[in-house]
Amino acid sequence: MTAKIIDGKKIADRILNDIKGKIKNMKEKPGLAIVLVGNNPASEIYVSSKEKAFKEVEGYCERHNLSKDINEMELLNLLNRLNSNPKVHGILVQLPLPEQIDENLITNSIVPHKDVDGFTSLSLGRLFSGHEIIAPATARAVIHLIESTGIKIEGKNAVVVGRSNIVGKPVAMMLLEKNATVTVCHSKTKNISEHTKKADILVAAAGKPKLITKEMVKEGAVVIDVGINRVNGKITGDVDFENVKEVAGFITPVPGGVGPMTIAMLMDNTLKAMELAEKVRH
Repeated sequence: MTAKIIDGKKIADRILNDIKGKIKNMKEKPGLAIVLVGNNPASEIYVSSKEKAFKEVEGYCERHNLSKDINEMELLNLLNRLNSNPKVHGILVQLPLPEQIDENLITNSIVPHKDVDGFTSLSLGRLFSGHEIIAPATARAVIHLIESTGIKIEGKNAVVVGRSNIVGKPVAMMLLEKNATVTVCHSKTKNISEHTKKADILVAAAGKPKLITKEMVKEGAVVIDVGINRVNGKITGDVDFENVKEVAGFITPVPGGVGPMTIAMLMDNTLKAMELAEKVRH
């Protein structure tokens, strides 16, 4: 069998078109502020694609490029201004940040109703207690891509490889919310393949190129590859795509899978943040 390729770009384009249609009739446009510290080439690519997508749907977008030598107080001052700017509904600080800056402090200085990445402790806490305000964009993208296959998540064995606060843990929580039986594997897990082999749904988010091989995948499984790794100048995922697609039922490519969907979910989160701003105002 050869897996059906889940075309994240196609699904994302459909969502962005819907968002563009909604924005067209709005008097006030949803506003996103993107903060980029330093000149990390990968971050530059991510930020540019987010900015481009936002302008294409005709939202309001402002970008703040800051020197890698900036100090914490200057960055906090900028975020305070953005927190109180009514034109800005969503704030996104591109990670990673330079080592002199405490990522946790910076992330948590964004007011929760403008946290379109869903990374603040409050946003994650609400997600874990089943009362999320805005769920992390990448985790939402993963769930959306699984559901796009038509497979019901409820009752399925789901394995998430990776336990980051940005992807692994939120994805595991959202799968639990949808009544999957969830196992989380990580770098200290012994015999990962014993777990992955039982997965009806396998989410790879470990940041290790081609970690998931054909032998580790159950026949007919849905395989979602969140990994973005640069190997010899090429972008590759955490899944050995060419070989795994021979056994999987559905698989996402890298690039063209989770990436475009994350951007679409980010736009959707910004619309949600705009609605939340209305509630906060009244």
